Amino acid sequence: MNELLLAAILGIVQGLTEFLPVSSSGHLELAKYLLGDQSMPGQSLLMTVVVHFGTALSTVVIFRNDVVRILKSLFSFSWDEQSKFAVKIILSMIPAALVGLFFEDEIDALFNKQLMLVGISLIVTAVLLLLADRARDTTQKVGYGHSLFVGLSQALAILPGISRSGATISTSVLLGIDRTRAARFSFLMVVPLIFGKIAKDLLSGDLATASHNHWGALTIGFFASFLTGMIACKWMIALVKKSQLKYFAIYCVIVGIMAIILHLAV
Repeated sequence: MNELLLAAILGIVQGLTEFLPVSSSGHLELAKYLLGDQSMPGQSLLMTVVVHFGTALSTVVIFRNDVVRILKSLFSFSWDEQSKFAVKIILSMIPAALVGLFFEDEIDALFNKQLMLVGISLIVTAVLLLLADRARDTTQKVGYGHSLFVGLSQALAILPGISRSGATISTSVLLGIDRTRAARFSFLMVVPLIFGKIAKDLLSGDLATASHNHWGALTIGFFASFLTGMIACKWMIALVKKSQLKYFAIYCVIVGIMAIILHLAV
């Protein structure tokens, strides 16, 4: 398949599935397999990072007022609600940051068409969504302890097939956090991690090396994920409010079984 067309499809897949609780990483791995992506693991992972950057930027645009208020509060050195929220975001980042720091090579190896892992992880995501959909007592604000628990679920979602938004929102709801607050916290907590990953790759030179002669495809993938991410983010917030996660759980089970069958058929 043409490299530019493949990049556009992967960007759209990422944009739609980053915010919907169906695992963007799992769908990217499935898409690469089904579309015959023959890129080297380093290039494949780079495309994954770039399209994730696109959806992270779409999050910043959607929640720009929240981001501006948090930054103003931090630079004014005032201990208000926005500063406390920023601290909670930082706490939530710790588990995933530690996993990424100490297990980087092992994580990279997971993003190479591991269909069995994707299938099993999607079914795990489905279970989380079903549990969250049944939760009723969801009136609390995000606390400091909550932040660490949600951060642990974000670290687990490094596995392709575990939905990051599904895991973090489900964990938040099961902890009793208000659904709208849970979605807002889930989407904002990943932004620093994605930006940090991009900065690390830029400083290490990995991005420039792996992207040789692939800038066109990376650019198309980025904009495709950014634009579709804007749409999916708003849609997901509305869906979480209405407690309609069970339909995504059914979808994850179906796709998970398909991934396992594909793996066994190879």
